Amino acid sequence: MMAPVEKVRVRVKELPLDELMHVTDSKYTLVVVAARRARQLLAGKVRLVDSRSDNPVSVALEEIRAGKIRIEEARPRSRT
Repeated sequence: MMAPVEKVRVRVKELPLDELMHVTDSKYTLVVVAARRARQLLAGKVRLVDSRSDNPVSVALEEIRAGKIRIEEARPRSRT
């Protein structure tokens, strides 16, 4: 028997992705980086910004907006 699933409310509308597009050209990249950072926060990593939110995704997006998380685009591999 499965345990009941807990509902989680995410207030990402307070940080629209369009405002964060100065960091990267791809919304997909932005979302992946925020999700990875949120997992780090859940695992106990220290927050890099002061936030009112307890939601790790919101905190990760705030960290990205504050420039505390740097996104480096992967360079294509050269085929030799």
